[in-house]
Amino acid sequence: MNAMAEPAQSLTELRNGLLKLHKMLLDSERAVYERDVARITSTGQYLELVLNDPWFAWLHELSQFIVLVDETLDFEDPPTPVGAEGLIGRARSLVAPSENGSVFARRYFEAMQRDPAVVLAHRDMIRVFADLHG
Repeated sequence: MNAMAEPAQSLTELRNGLLKLHKMLLDSERAVYERDVARITSTGQYLELVLNDPWFAWLHELSQFIVLVDETLDFEDPPTPVGAEGLIGRARSLVAPSENGSVFARRYFEAMQRDPAVVLAHRDMIRVFADLHG
């Protein structure tokens, strides 16, 4: 789908892809946390860690971006093609793993190195980007 054709639909597809990636990154970080730090014994404890523990802090950038997309979709006025393209471009930049990039990019790179499921989630996100610009 071309993002210029249906901005709201494109942003919904972007959001859904980012949510799946975010969940996979959270699952991956939880597994490493439980292996290296301590077992997580409840949903409440897990939520508290995700929100406040430095271990999970790098994921806040992605969480906040997803909220921005949600807010854009909830505006009274529908998103414009230019606005949608801008958010898609920002998302593409954000989910670019790099050994030498931002904290998020480096931690994302590390997650991809250790967890094949993160690699598959990244591949799926790349497919979302390709579909949005196809």
